[in-house]
Amino acid sequence: MKRILSALPFFILLLLLSACSSRQNVIVLLPDSDGTVGAIEFSNEKGTVVVDEEGEAITVGSSKSAPKEAPVMSREEIKQTFREALEVEPLLPKSFLLYFKTGKVILTPESEQLVPEILSEIKKRQSDNISVIGHSDRYGSKTYNFRLSTRRAEKIRDFLVSKGVDAALIDVSSHGEGNPLIPTKDGVREQKNRRVEVVVR
Repeated sequence: MKRILSALPFFILLLLLSACSSRQNVIVLLPDSDGTVGAIEFSNEKGTVVVDEEGEAITVGSSKSAPKEAPVMSREEIKQTFREALEVEPLLPKSFLLYFKTGKVILTPESEQLVPEILSEIKKRQSDNISVIGHSDRYGSKTYNFRLSTRRAEKIRDFLVSKGVDAALIDVSSHGEGNPLIPTKDGVREQKNRRVEVVVR
C-alpha cells in the first residue's frame, strides 16, 4: 500500500515553487506505518513518471504539462512543507495477529504479550471501531473449525471488554478455515492459520 500527498481528493497541496512562476502540484511518496514503501505512477497525456523510494517527488502544473521528477525530500522537509495536511491525516488502521494453540481457545505465550499493546493502541486512538476476526487451520471439520474460530474471536472480545473496552465498539466475525495465511491441504495443522486478527481504527 502507498501513502500519497497529492493533488487528488484526499490531499490538495498547491505550492509556489521558487524556480517557477506558476503553481505546481507536488506528489511525495511516504512509507506506510510499518515502514513499507510502495510506488507512485503519475500519468497524463504529456507523460508518465514513476517513483518508488521514500521522499521521491513528482511535480506537475496541469493536465497540459508533463509531470517531472523533483528533488528527493527529507522527512524534515516533508514535515515542514506539508505540516497542515499531515496534521489532519487520519491514522491508518493498525492490525494485530494473535495465535492460538492447536484445537484450543488459548493464546500462545508470544501472543499474550501483544495484548497490552492492543489495549494501548485502542486508548491512544480513542478508537470507536475495532474488528475481531477469528480464523482456524484445516485440522478438523469445517463446521468444527468455524465454531472454534468464532470462540477464539469471542474470547478476545470478552477480554477487551473486561479491560474496559465498550462491547458496542467491537465487531466480531469468523472465517473458520476459509481464509488461511498459509494455504494447506485438509487436515494439516498450521499455527499461522490459528489466529484472531484485531484491527484497531
